[in-house]
Amino acid sequence: MSGVLNGKVVIVTGAGRGVGAEIAKLAAREGGRVVVNDLGVSQSGEGGTLGPAEEVVNAIRESGGEAIADGSNVASWDGAHQLFANAMKAYGDVDAIVNNAGILRDTIFHKMSEAEWDAVIAVNLKGVFNVARAAAPHFKERQKGAFVHMTSTSGLIGNFGQANYAAAKMGVAALSKSIALDMQKFGVRSNAIAPFAYTRMVDSIPDTPENAERNRINKMMTADKIAPFVVALCSDGAKDVSGQIFGVRRNEIYLFSQPRPIRSVHAGWGWTAQKCLDVALPAFRSSFYELDRSSDVFTWEPV
Repeated sequence: MSGVLNGKVVIVTGAGRGVGAEIAKLAAREGGRVVVNDLGVSQSGEGGTLGPAEEVVNAIRESGGEAIADGSNVASWDGAHQLFANAMKAYGDVDAIVNNAGILRDTIFHKMSEAEWDAVIAVNLKGVFNVARAAAPHFKERQKGAFVHMTSTSGLIGNFGQANYAAAKMGVAALSKSIALDMQKFGVRSNAIAPFAYTRMVDSIPDTPENAERNRINKMMTADKIAPFVVALCSDGAKDVSGQIFGVRRNEIYLFSQPRPIRSVHAGWGWTAQKCLDVALPAFRSSFYELDRSSDVFTWEPV
């Protein structure tokens, strides 16, 4: 098979279902050799089977593509390094990594347990670090490589009951930028994407009055819409793109802003606490951000 990833080796984590599965299948259709990584656990994190990953691999092979299944746990340093070692053993090289694996444990902040926090951070943030770090020496040596990491508007903008997930996903955006900065001189690039798609994970969000409209719109967005832009970022055609944050929402692709100063005040006499209250905060107030949620910003139906 030939395409924009012809001959390249791509690792896709969390690829047994949903967005990851669609990315893996398209990467193969575009000529890539794909490592389909997935733990195969239930939505609650129980069990574990290679079945979902093997189903995706079988679908790829039936379409004439090349892929292997991998059940390594990316939340573990050793597991992530085993994943990378398995890819190297199978194909002798790795060209791109899509850090897609993620979980939800939605709980309003004042009720969130340490276990709910730790589980989400372990997979969604530490897992991204683990896999990227496992690949970094190889990418440095080969003077090439592409990372695509999944962030979320839950972190970039905000959402209700997702402090753990939002913190992890905002961390992913920062981590991606740091990787881009640190590895630029080695020809390695790193970008983040906030995907809008209705998946098994999204389906777990409670259908409360606060979430009802968001869930209705989510159901209009299918996982396959995310894959083309991810695959494009993994290709040589995007070799000059790094350190960016994108969004994909059905047939729309976004470039997100990144934090920069928007206003300043100066006091030659120095500041006291009272002067901050009397001068600084009133000067800034008209530029304050509202307590927006993602659905407050993305108000239109996906097209």
